[in-house]
Amino acid sequence: MNKELLELAEDTLDLALKAGATSGDAMVTESRDASITMREGKIEELEQSESRAVGLRIFAGQSSATIAGSVLTKDARQKLAERAVAMAKLAPPDPFNGLADPSQLGKTEFDLDLVSKTYPTATELRQMVEEAESTGLAVKGISRSGSAGASSSSSDVALASSNGFARSYRRTGFGLHATLIAGEGTNMVRDYYGTSACHYSDLESPAYVGQMAADRTVKALNPRKLESQAVPVIFDRRVSASLLGHLAGAINGAAIARGVSFLKDKLGQQIFKSDITIVDDPHRIRGFASKSFDGEGLATQRRNFIDKGILTSWVLDLRSARQLGLQSTGSASRGLSSQPSPSTTNLHMEPGTQSKDDMIKGIKKGLLITDFIGSSINSATGDYSRGAGGFWIENGEIQYPVSEITVAGNLIDMFMHLTPADDLEFRSSTNAPSCLVEGMTLAGR
Repeated sequence: MNKELLELAEDTLDLALKAGATSGDAMVTESRDASITMREGKIEELEQSESRAVGLRIFAGQSSATIAGSVLTKDARQKLAERAVAMAKLAPPDPFNGLADPSQLGKTEFDLDLVSKTYPTATELRQMVEEAESTGLAVKGISRSGSAGASSSSSDVALASSNGFARSYRRTGFGLHATLIAGEGTNMVRDYYGTSACHYSDLESPAYVGQMAADRTVKALNPRKLESQAVPVIFDRRVSASLLGHLAGAINGAAIARGVSFLKDKLGQQIFKSDITIVDDPHRIRGFASKSFDGEGLATQRRNFIDKGILTSWVLDLRSARQLGLQSTGSASRGLSSQPSPSTTNLHMEPGTQSKDDMIKGIKKGLLITDFIGSSINSATGDYSRGAGGFWIENGEIQYPVSEITVAGNLIDMFMHLTPADDLEFRSSTNAPSCLVEGMTLAGR
C-alpha cells in the first residue's frame, strides 16, 4: 500500500467535501515509464517520464463532475476541488449515478504478484532491442527493419471515497517487439512479433522475438489474391482475441442500457456451442488486468460470462446495473478524468480439444487468418467485415500466403459456428485459442 498517495487522495477528497460536495472520490496515480524505439541499429525515439496526477469525481446531490490535475500543491488541489464542485452544481441530475453503498465495498486484498522483482535499466532496454532487431535482420529473406522497441512501466494507484473506501495498488509492465520487412519494391511484406509481461523475467528472449518476427515475415512473401467464395476460416491465435473483444463490447452494460447491442435480447440464451466457456478472471496471478477491487471500490470476482455456451450476465458497473435493475458485477474501470464505465479484466476463452494443425488437416478449402487491416463492425446488428491477410488452405495443407481480402459474416452466426483449438496462451488481457468458424464469406479479386 502506498500510504503517501492514499493520504494525498484522502486530503484532496476532504477539500472537495469542505468546498460543498455531498459525496465523491479521489484517485491519485504515480507512474514511471521508459521506452526506446530503434530502426536499423539507430535510435529513433528514447523517452523516460515520471508523473503524478489526481482525479476528482464529485457529486452535488445527483449531479456530478469529473476533473483532473497534475499540480498537487495544497493550493492547486483546493482550486481543483472548488472547480469540480462548481461544475457538478451546473450538471444535470442523473438518478443512476452515485457511489457504492458501504456494504458493497471490497474488503479482501488478494496477492496477485503484479510487481516485478527486477527492473531493466535504459541500457538494458537498448540491448534488448538491438539483439531482437539484429537477430531478425540476420535471417535469410529479411531485407530491412520496420522498427523494434522495448518499454518498461511502473504505476501506483490510490482511490479514496467518501463512502469509506481507501485502497491502493501497484503494478509493473514490460514489453519488447520487432517488425521486419522482406522483399523489395512492390513485393515487400512486413510482419511482427512481440512479448509483454508484468514481470521482467517473464518476457521471451530478444533473440526469440527477432527470430519469430523474421519467420513470420518470410512466410508472408509473395502473397496471392483469392476469388470471392464462402469457406471455413481459422482465426489464428494472433487475431482470435478480437472475437472476444466484439463479445465484450456487445455484453457491456452501458451498450445494453442504451439498447445498441446485437445481443441485447440474448441474456440467458445459448449464443455459443455448449462446450464453450468464456471467463473473466480479475484474480489471475501476474495477469495483465488483475485487481482486487474495481474502479468504484467493489470486490472483483471470477465470472463465466459464457458458461457452456450460455450468456449468463452483462458486464456491469454501478450506473449500468442501476439502469437495468441489476447488481454490479464489480467491472467498473475508470481514468483520472473520466466517469467509471463497465469493462472486462483478464478475459479468455477456454481451449478446445483439437489442435490447430488437425483443424487445418480437416479443411478441403479454407483460410487461416493471421492479420487484420481495418474493420467494419455494426454493434447493433452484429454485421462483421474486416480486411485480412493470412494463408490459403487446400486439401488439409497450407498452400501459400494471401492478402487484400475481406472476410464477412454476422457475429451471431459466427459465435454459434465457432470451435476453439487447444492452443490458448495468456499473452495480453484478452486471450483466445485459434478458432475455426464455418462458412464465412471471402471477398477477393
